[in-house]
Amino acid sequence: MSGSGATGRKQVHLAAQLPGIHNVTVWADPRSRSQIAFDSFQHLARTAERGRFDFFFLAEGLRLREHKGQLYDLDVVGRPENLTQLSALAAVTARLGLAATVNATFNEPYEVARRLATLDHLSGGRAAWNVVTSFDAFTGENFRRGGFLAERDRYARAAEFLATARELWDSWAEGDVRADAAAGAFVRPGAGRFAHHGEHFTISGRFTTPRPPQGHPVIIQAGDSPAGREFAAAEADVVFSKYNRLDEARAFYRDVKSRLARYGRTPDQLKILPTATVVVADSDAEAAAYAEEITRAQVSPQTAIAHLEAVWGRDLSGYDPDGPLPDIDPVPDAQILKGHSLFRRDRDAIARGWRALAGERGLSIRELVIEVSGGQTFVGSPHTVADAIDHFVQSDGADGFVLVPHLTPGGLDDFVDRVVPLLQEKGVFRRDYTGPTLRDHLGLPPRPERTPASKETP
Repeated sequence: MSGSGATGRKQVHLAAQLPGIHNVTVWADPRSRSQIAFDSFQHLARTAERGRFDFFFLAEGLRLREHKGQLYDLDVVGRPENLTQLSALAAVTARLGLAATVNATFNEPYEVARRLATLDHLSGGRAAWNVVTSFDAFTGENFRRGGFLAERDRYARAAEFLATARELWDSWAEGDVRADAAAGAFVRPGAGRFAHHGEHFTISGRFTTPRPPQGHPVIIQAGDSPAGREFAAAEADVVFSKYNRLDEARAFYRDVKSRLARYGRTPDQLKILPTATVVVADSDAEAAAYAEEITRAQVSPQTAIAHLEAVWGRDLSGYDPDGPLPDIDPVPDAQILKGHSLFRRDRDAIARGWRALAGERGLSIRELVIEVSGGQTFVGSPHTVADAIDHFVQSDGADGFVLVPHLTPGGLDDFVDRVVPLLQEKGVFRRDYTGPTLRDHLGLPPRPERTPASKETP
């Protein structure tokens, strides 16, 4: 079986995400500490490394969200820049992969390729890039590019952006750094030379940074549209999936994996990792009660109304979050919550679905938002959670999970201390790292071949 260990069973891949982009984080919890201080990032990263996770992931937005014209601060607002933070973490971790979201719409290939190559060098081959695009002119205003790129073109730009970055990484060959004191030559004369001429980028010159230890940093992608899935099948090493219910997850898994063959790739060369939350306690009943408490903290009355307003496109602050849904229709194309990817498409259809669900189940506004938010993914005793994760992976719902704890920075401690050992006992999770690089952890080819566009220049 692909990706199987000595037991013949698929191996589980685990990653950790510092929460905060959406309402997962319960920042008001008394056990929660700083969302900005380096100590918080360090604690969570070291916990993930102690648990032998593949990588630590930081998401990022390029503009603070606004709700009805005001800063949307029900969730965590404001975080240090990703690559800078991960560069610091490279010094206090030894094996853990370090994955950063970097936008391919509002950046340039030379700059991003250089910074990612630097992170890979600093970490000894542990860098990863989550390639994302921006869909809205609202974010573009921060870059004086509002509306400059049609949404249908964003993957075309991202694909060329990635191809250009790879050409830059490949502009240095093995052995280009000669450091030959006798000959007085430090580098081969053709080192770093590149020229790219495309629809979105026409650049040429010399790339400053020698080829990274991994050849190319690991590429991550999270798109769910047909174009996003195709981009992942062609270009990505890891896909973040939103599907953490087994039936939906298996359908996504089959669809994306089936696209790989036309790009000459095998199923092992792309890992599918849904985001997931975990609640662990001594018993299943205790965990269920705690999970309900967490979910209600994540979906406060204010959060419930804000999510409803994002779908309805109108001010609903006069409605009781513990009362029924409004009997008025959504406002077409009205955007109450800006800079948020949730609820931006098919809002009429979403509203109809929410009405049907609330009517069928007798749900209040807040109960409905809790229901559609998905709640907690894995809930139970350590044995229950370990069994559920293993079953999900062995059933081809995923290759593993990106765990998003509700507390910063201690939210993964119980999982690492109580669940990871059980996965190890099952023979489906590593007891130690077997190589130094993130590609090693993921079972990917150690160093991709240099691209044809970057043949050596004499």
